[in-house]
Amino acid sequence: MVRSPAIYLLNLSVTRNAHQTVTSETLEVFPFQPAEECDVGPLGNRIVRINAPLGELTINYSATVELHADVVDSTNVCETSYEHLSADVLSYLNPSRYCESDKLYRFAFEEFGQLLPGYSRVTAICNWTYEQLHYSPGSTGPTTTACDVLIQRTGVCRDYAHVAISLCRAMGIPARYVSGYAVNLQPQDFHGFFEAYLDGRWFLFDATRLAPVGGFVRIGTGRDAADVAFATIRGEAECTGINVWANNANQNDQELNSNDVQTGVSSA
Repeated sequence: MVRSPAIYLLNLSVTRNAHQTVTSETLEVFPFQPAEECDVGPLGNRIVRINAPLGELTINYSATVELHADVVDSTNVCETSYEHLSADVLSYLNPSRYCESDKLYRFAFEEFGQLLPGYSRVTAICNWTYEQLHYSPGSTGPTTTACDVLIQRTGVCRDYAHVAISLCRAMGIPARYVSGYAVNLQPQDFHGFFEAYLDGRWFLFDATRLAPVGGFVRIGTGRDAADVAFATIRGEAECTGINVWANNANQNDQELNSNDVQTGVSSA
């Protein structure tokens, strides 16, 4: 419900990149309002801007996406030394709004410094995050940081990602936040996960273990959730309902590899 003229910036559209191909998508706004799509930054993030008048507003987005699953031989994936990191990766070593990695250097090295560097160390960080935190919907808010979560030991998917990202950065591993849809996530909702930079490329991880990584559909990528908020509203508006879904379009497939996924969101 829009209570004063508002501007909506929506980060709902599936990213077009090497990991996934958008085969079809639709965006519907009721009552009809022009929707302007903007590409934001070099990572393929897509923002939809809508000027909303007073009254009820319903937004429906749906897409069919072909996923291109990566085959990972984790035994041969090493960490990239600092001197060999490319310039576009260096910023993902720095602390950010929700990921205060600079406060966690000593803690991270005490916990993970003795482990073999590489894919297995990031996996150990994910395992530690999963084991130490309790998943509790509604336990955190828009100002909750990774350090806050480590103190209270509860959070949701974005908090798990922020903690793991912070610990990776503290260990000298570039890491970045990814927002998206997730097949087989229960209950259905948006999902937050992350990528770590190893051996010259980005690898996808999820510390929540709530859904198979092979069924993740990327929406946006950034330093943390502040860069890829699903909705930013300038004006007075209230969300009265939202429905998110992500389904395997090939119901006969047992594995979520190189298949079609149907995603969507309806918000009023």
